[in-house]
Amino acid sequence: MLQQGHTQPWAERIPMPAADAMSAEQRAAAQALIDGPRKAVFGPFLPLLQSPVLMDRIGSTGEYLRFDSQIDARVRELVTCVVARHTGNQFEWAMHAPAAVKAGVSADAIEALRLGRRAAPLADDEQLAVDLALELLLQHGISEPTWRAADARFGTRTVVELSALIGYFTMVCWVMNVAHTPVKAAEGQTGLVPFPL
Repeated sequence: MLQQGHTQPWAERIPMPAADAMSAEQRAAAQALIDGPRKAVFGPFLPLLQSPVLMDRIGSTGEYLRFDSQIDARVRELVTCVVARHTGNQFEWAMHAPAAVKAGVSADAIEALRLGRRAAPLADDEQLAVDLALELLLQHGISEPTWRAADARFGTRTVVELSALIGYFTMVCWVMNVAHTPVKAAEGQTGLVPFPL
């Protein structure tokens, strides 16, 4: 089990409520997740279940960005890993690092990112997406050269969707970091180590 959030003492703050302790709204929101493409209540939806309407709306946004947007799966998974590394989020890292490799991102690049180093080797579009993500995360915007390159390579709609993806995953990572939502890593999977404070 990987601990979410690096504050001590550590304890899961907002676990899944017992079925008989849930409100009708919580039960309906949980069932909607179970019936959708996610098939279960896990990760950020554990703490978000405290606010069923918010959980539903955030879930719909994430569902679109992950399953229906124009973002190439390779780029989407890599950028999600950049956000997970930036926020120190074990859950999104454990979910998306293997998915990035499966989608075609270099395993060496993902391991370098896990260790807090520059992700390499990367294809040109992957590097551009990483540059965009890091500029947005660190500077709260992107430079004119990055904008022009991203717009030319991906198109305006995809740049907007990619920016929203970065914001979406930052938000759900923060929610889990606050809630200390733990994650069970796959056999042999190594989690993130905290950056020095």
